[in-house]
Amino acid sequence: MRPKSVDRIKPGPGQESVWDYPRPPRLESLNKSARVMFGGLVIADSAHALRCLETSHPPTIYIPRGDINTDYLQPSPGRSICEFKGPARNWSVVVKGRVAERAAWEYPEPWPGFEALKDHLCFYASLMDECQIDGETVRSQESDFYGGWITKNIVGPFKGPSGTLGW
Repeated sequence: MRPKSVDRIKPGPGQESVWDYPRPPRLESLNKSARVMFGGLVIADSAHALRCLETSHPPTIYIPRGDINTDYLQPSPGRSICEFKGPARNWSVVVKGRVAERAAWEYPEPWPGFEALKDHLCFYASLMDECQIDGETVRSQESDFYGGWITKNIVGPFKGPSGTLGW
């Protein structure tokens, strides 16, 4: 059940509400820099990331493989599937013996409408030391099932916490 309109946070100037995002989701250019840090290293740094916008979810940020230091990625067991994007492959991030299991995912063969996600990975902000958009440290979406990146210009409430699965 979606929260009543009175439960939604009204966006202020320069903000956007996740309740104005579409379902099925929409892909668009981030038009800002995206950076992922782990173990004292920059794992990814991109000016060409995509963001996926879906009702009730903070944006998920997909970074082109060419902007990721893939030396620190190792395949993770298990797979998942998105009803819109298709089957996902998981990756762990490993730096100097430190491991973040299933910290990133990709859609190797995205379904129609999401072909732009091919050769892009998304990282769980909660499992990295820091993720940034244009230098702003993001907050992670509660519940790593979704992996959204929350900045000061995104308002909710957000799907993820206990009791929100049916939204």
